[in-house]
Amino acid sequence: MFNNMFFYLFICLLFFGIGDFLSVLTKAKVSSVFVSLLLFLIAFITGIIPPDIIKQAGLADFGKWAILFIVFSLGTTINLRELIDEWRTLAVSFIAMALVVVTGFALIPVIGKNEALVTIPIVNGGIVATQIMTTAALEHGFALAAALGTIVYAVQKFFGTPFASHFGIKEAETVVADFRKTGVNKYKKEAPKKEDGTLSNPNFFERNKKYYGVFVSLAITALFAWLSFVIGKMTHISAPIWALLLGVIVTSLGLVPKNILLHAKSLGIFNVACFATIIPSLATIKPSQLLGLGVNTLIIFAAVFVVLYLAFWLLPFWKILGSKNMALAVSVCQLLGFPATYLIANEVAKAVGETETEREVILDAILPKYLVAGFATVSSVSVLIAGILVPFVG
Repeated sequence: MFNNMFFYLFICLLFFGIGDFLSVLTKAKVSSVFVSLLLFLIAFITGIIPPDIIKQAGLADFGKWAILFIVFSLGTTINLRELIDEWRTLAVSFIAMALVVVTGFALIPVIGKNEALVTIPIVNGGIVATQIMTTAALEHGFALAAALGTIVYAVQKFFGTPFASHFGIKEAETVVADFRKTGVNKYKKEAPKKEDGTLSNPNFFERNKKYYGVFVSLAITALFAWLSFVIGKMTHISAPIWALLLGVIVTSLGLVPKNILLHAKSLGIFNVACFATIIPSLATIKPSQLLGLGVNTLIIFAAVFVVLYLAFWLLPFWKILGSKNMALAVSVCQLLGFPATYLIANEVAKAVGETETEREVILDAILPKYLVAGFATVSSVSVLIAGILVPFVG
């Protein structure tokens, strides 16, 4: 009755669902990822679920090929025009990521070589970087490194959210004070007006939108997943890097819809498959190893936050954005990504703005920076860093 694929699939989805429910209930104060991974960890350690539950649930093979679909779809979310407009935000984000990379290498004598290599792209990014690095660690037999990477991914929003929220509130208070004094919203960007309300120069996708149904969109994604795999084999450069670049290119050319898996109404199930690939590393953790993993996790984040604070508060890097508070908030968006950056910006606006107009001004000031920083780091550069570092695990 219970020892079958459908029951194990239900348990996996139940754990994911509980995490989602608590995240919504607490307005993202509790990370859905943390809750879900904690449930799996407890269930593995207590023997409630088998260590190969992902395989028995039929998710293991799905997860292997889903990753290229997701990375390509992430590439289709990148708006080059928006990135150009927020070049200062990008500069701060990339400097912050570089500092994390340097910090990670500096921690090799403390936490170990493979542990450092695995966790660097994960602190830089999210689920895709985590999947790439933990899979590589497991393939080489470094179960503890994979487990550490999974734990770092699970708790990074817990560490990053208070930091981004605190400095976001400080920035919002400055923005509102200036607005109350001048009555002018300096951050509002008016969209260009069109006489008849239609697109003046629609691209290929916009002209042929009706043909991009669910299966056409999935077929396009599969095509570019295959091409990225083939090119990766030919160039010996990680396939996810090619999937990301191809996604950016075809979207910039107007050939595919933005966020193609979301357009295909398929993003949720692909996220489940990708998420499932990092679960097996938790099954390798023994109770006696939890303390060491916890200590290493604290060391990693303590070092990261000290370095970021020194760089963007005491050193002059903050001048790129013109605000110490905004620079520090942007620097930790690599730990958050979308939708966490969106939720935090909205919570900041609600906390500081006393009227709807003030909240709108705050969002105009901080939301584009939070979103661009999150997308650029988590959705793209962290994948590139993972692709560069993954061959050195071993």
